[in-house]
Amino acid sequence: MYNLKAVVLALVVGFSGTVSMAAVAADKIAVVDIARAIFSSNLAQARLKEAETGADFVALRAKYESSTADLQALAKEAESKRMTWSQEQALGHQKKMEYAKADAELAGRKIQSEQQQVQQKIMQEIGPLAQQALQEVVQEEGVTILLKIDSVLSVAPESNLTAKVADRLNKKSQ
Repeated sequence: MYNLKAVVLALVVGFSGTVSMAAVAADKIAVVDIARAIFSSNLAQARLKEAETGADFVALRAKYESSTADLQALAKEAESKRMTWSQEQALGHQKKMEYAKADAELAGRKIQSEQQQVQQKIMQEIGPLAQQALQEVVQEEGVTILLKIDSVLSVAPESNLTAKVADRLNKKSQ
């Protein structure tokens, strides 16, 4: 009697596992990186280029490059002349290097802040259009389960909808 119950239980478990595997096999699973789709679109690339060629951003980048060049020149000077300097001269030079480093770091933080603001504007502007494009691609492909790409360890290229969404986004934004 005990063996019969075990056999019946094994058959039920096996059958339910087969049924659930068949149900999963019937589902089409896909992944998408919506941010990559948005930022690889022509419209987003145009917005990024506009921002990077704007007067404020160009001035920030020039300030950063200038401060970095000053810091490198001061470091090179210190390396070659440090042994001949008095303690006061060395301290004065160290102070100049700290100011140049602080200027470069500040300009770098401002550049990062500007880039983040541009990215947020692009997401706000293109995000709704990207959601429409994603929904259309999902329906056309017959996808029943959609995952974010960063939640998946491995995916076949044909299951990644990112490029298709970017193409659809390019068509919608023309």
